[in-house]
Amino acid sequence: MVGKLVILGALLSVVSGGYASPASPKPSNAEPDPAFAVSVTSNGVTYINKGIAAFGLIPSDFRDSIGDTMGGIGSAITLKRGTWKRSQDGTYSGTLLVQPDRGYNVISTIDYQARHHEIGFVLSPYYGAENLTFANAQKTLELKYLKTILHWDRNNVKTSGLDALGVRAAQRGFPQNPDADPQMPIANATYQHLSIDAEGLVENADGTIWVSDEYGPYIHHFTKDGHLIQTIQPPSALLPRTATGELNFTASTDPATGRIGNQGLEGLTTDASGKTLYALLQSATAQDGGLGSTTSRYTRLLAYDISNPHKRPELKGEWVIGLPLTKKGKTQAASEVHYVKENVFLTLARDGGGRGGSDNTSSYKQADLFDISRATDIHNTLFDDPANPIAVNGTLNSTITPAAYVPFVSIINDTQLGRFGLHNGDPDDQNLIDSKWESLALAPCEDPKYPNDYFLFTASDNDFLTTNGVFQGSPYNGGLNVDNQFLVFRLTLPGAEIPHV
Repeated sequence: MVGKLVILGALLSVVSGGYASPASPKPSNAEPDPAFAVSVTSNGVTYINKGIAAFGLIPSDFRDSIGDTMGGIGSAITLKRGTWKRSQDGTYSGTLLVQPDRGYNVISTIDYQARHHEIGFVLSPYYGAENLTFANAQKTLELKYLKTILHWDRNNVKTSGLDALGVRAAQRGFPQNPDADPQMPIANATYQHLSIDAEGLVENADGTIWVSDEYGPYIHHFTKDGHLIQTIQPPSALLPRTATGELNFTASTDPATGRIGNQGLEGLTTDASGKTLYALLQSATAQDGGLGSTTSRYTRLLAYDISNPHKRPELKGEWVIGLPLTKKGKTQAASEVHYVKENVFLTLARDGGGRGGSDNTSSYKQADLFDISRATDIHNTLFDDPANPIAVNGTLNSTITPAAYVPFVSIINDTQLGRFGLHNGDPDDQNLIDSKWESLALAPCEDPKYPNDYFLFTASDNDFLTTNGVFQGSPYNGGLNVDNQFLVFRLTLPGAEIPHV
């Protein structure tokens, strides 16, 4: 039945553009070198970054089973439940669900149907101090494309990545939705397709998935085969509105109040029980200082009760997160959030430097910790009305205590990158660390000697940049080949509680 089809890809090794995944090496049996360890303390607890354990990539011109270039897949990742396995030889295997955003859009947004992919992997951790060659480094995380699942709106209608120039009226329990307006030859006045710029991904125990979106900023619930079930609309303070109060979901212009264009719900995660869903706004709303790069620090974390599948999710918590600043006072926006344990989260904050970015050299790409145990819960208060900002011109309201924020894992540490044949800064080549890292996932090391150790997976969003691209059968040239890079770190996270993987 058209629309309910799960598109299956052949079990293909990642082979494209002249690159073939080499045979997997034997994993290093040595423990992580203590010389690499970096410790931080948050709320009296010490957390340790033991360094990079693996690197892998999917070539920039690899195509999914639909025939489209498979890019942007680091926009969100999660470990597929029940697939994580530790082998006796010290290797690990599993499946990652990876999610692209709105498609190749360097020139303009396109009619890209939302989707997620399944990527199998074998992890062979490397803890040695000797620098690997770029080719050998890729043996530590071998990736295999498995299949693609397309996402569908109501009535088996395709979703779209087109800029949300329209607003669909609320209907059948759904709120007013971002809608693709006619802006392509195939479109017309009745071209009503849910516009999604997908950025966060969570899998439930029943296989259904939650997807956070930048256009809304909304959270959509899909069946395991990609059909829309329901949509969560956030508090009014986050909704993009014009000066006269109308909803306007376009990402091409900034609103008078609500989320800034391309700064929507970037992060999505659940607690260990899977009963609470958390979503993180990328940076401050317009009324909270989001219109200025030096005033957009204070963003919001939302919590929803999703314990009862027969009830609409209810907002149960909301906290303010103060994001890190550059030396010039500019905000390092948040690209992801991941639950660690009660009140404690990892978030990924970064600049725009790196391969495919604004500059070859990056100064900040980190998975940081924040703790909301002593932060002010502002849900269902006057601050959910855009008329009452939490921060005027970037100055936080004195009645609000933000989360405690601690810098933690640097993705651009020169020593760590060098161990895997990578670098930060010139030259601009395939070994340059990618610009846009936007995803996090945790899995237990299952090491009896270190029971609190976990692997932290992260992947880049390459913006579909390739000189050999294809979309809907038509070629495109993005001007640069930017591979989809993956890194795995080993961390000590005392008391961590992660969903079953």
